[in-house]
Amino acid sequence: MLAGRGHRLDHLLRIAGLARSTYYHHLSHPERVTRADLEPLVGEIWGRTPNGCGHRQIRMCLVHEFGRKVSAKSVPGVMRRMGLRCAIRSRNPWRRYSSYRGETGDHVHNLLERDFDSARPFSKLGTDVTEFKVAGGKAYLAPVYDMASKEIVAWDVSRSPDLGQQRRLLAGAEPILHSDMGWQYQHRWWRDELERLGIRQSMSRKGNCLDNAATEQVFGHLKDEFYRGREFDSYERFKRELDAYIIHWNTRRRQIRLEGHTPEEFRSMSLAG
Repeated sequence: MLAGRGHRLDHLLRIAGLARSTYYHHLSHPERVTRADLEPLVGEIWGRTPNGCGHRQIRMCLVHEFGRKVSAKSVPGVMRRMGLRCAIRSRNPWRRYSSYRGETGDHVHNLLERDFDSARPFSKLGTDVTEFKVAGGKAYLAPVYDMASKEIVAWDVSRSPDLGQQRRLLAGAEPILHSDMGWQYQHRWWRDELERLGIRQSMSRKGNCLDNAATEQVFGHLKDEFYRGREFDSYERFKRELDAYIIHWNTRRRQIRLEGHTPEEFRSMSLAG
């Protein structure tokens, strides 16, 4: 374009640091558009969440849902051509909600000791609370996360992180339930209810967020794909859309560690076996 405006080609190549032979090679060998057939499917998968998703998620959906044979390198190229870019999360970008209020109950052992792997659903569960700014106020999500199937098996969205939220949450949980040292999880009611339900309580060590890394990772993905850069005009709209995203997480979002299956698919296969 600049050469057509009277600028000498050799001057432009010198400024660009490009050899003349390289310039003419690219001119005679234009980049070939590859896998244009994937573009409609990539666009549909990307549009399932408000902020899109990464190339690994898109490839798993192409393979498992649409039966397409596609290499790991092809999908990023298609996404670049379509102008689809999934923001890469920087280290700890979200202000972490902390419910720690000191040690208010008896000591609880860390039964997991950062061993978050489990082959059987409902054997290791994690819980925590995370905070969102919504419509000039705040909203709090408290999920119960299955470390085997990666499924959010129960959750509650509330305007305040009170004990009522924890009462609603426990309605569907069982086995080892791991949490941080938040006041809710040290509360006598919580501990008595876990014992009544036959659930073994496990708790992170003081000031060590890595002990609850499995649940924290879910919060990171959720805020990237659902919440980042968005504003909600009401708490009701936020809750409705968050509920829909969690259902998407359980039924349509594929997991590399589950060999491309969704949490729901993995749970069904595990229980059938």
